[in-house]
Amino acid sequence: MAILQVESIQKQFGKIPVLRDISFDLERGQALAIIGSSGSGKTTLLRCLNFLETPDRGRIIVNGETLFDAADPATQRESEVRKKRLHFGLVFQSFNLFPQYTALKNVTLARELLEREQPGFKARKKEILGALEEEGRALLAKMGLADREGHYPHQLSGGQQQRVAIARALALKPDILCFDEPTSALDPELTGEVLKVIRELAEQKTTMIIVTHEMAFARDVADEAIFMDQGVIVERGPARQLMDSPREERTRQFLSRHAEDRR
Repeated sequence: MAILQVESIQKQFGKIPVLRDISFDLERGQALAIIGSSGSGKTTLLRCLNFLETPDRGRIIVNGETLFDAADPATQRESEVRKKRLHFGLVFQSFNLFPQYTALKNVTLARELLEREQPGFKARKKEILGALEEEGRALLAKMGLADREGHYPHQLSGGQQQRVAIARALALKPDILCFDEPTSALDPELTGEVLKVIRELAEQKTTMIIVTHEMAFARDVADEAIFMDQGVIVERGPARQLMDSPREERTRQFLSRHAEDRR
């Protein structure tokens, strides 16, 4: 069974439709790339999946549980939304690290806040915080940042900050890790170190949705790809097949324009 089912999602801002009847599913361990021009609805779709925007219609199902149904107000209670967000980890374009905290604290903070809400935290505080720090250090080491745990964001390069942001998302152990143009705020020489981390996550069969303009990377790393245009899914298929032999004329035009822009 698919880990994620997205059914007929629609979203408007004012009178402007941004997502039109978006449906797809994702298997556990798959990496899905979403490509398309600016304004095609890619980021809005990610924000809907992460409960940062509320769809006007449609359903979002994770592990067989309906997390959101536009027709059922019970699935939209604010008290439940925070819990539902934990199914997804979102890595933003612009890192969004807390400047007043070290790299390690940025990674562990969200988990620590969740643990503090649990009964029995006070009695086991030292043990729990020690375990969280250990997990945080392991994640930073996995990102190649073992020697940067005590550094603050302003002491890190953009690529290092983005890798801290990926570690922070992984710390919450989400079912699905989402990336919104993870390299768009980086200088070209720093892009490679972030893409290397995402490539390694894909090799470890981390379930991921990657909105990206890095076509060669998407072709090599993603299992499946979706091309969006004007709020609709124009084409979906195995990533290499979609990039190398697109069926739809709109997909061909987009890929051709993108290849010309990169020359």
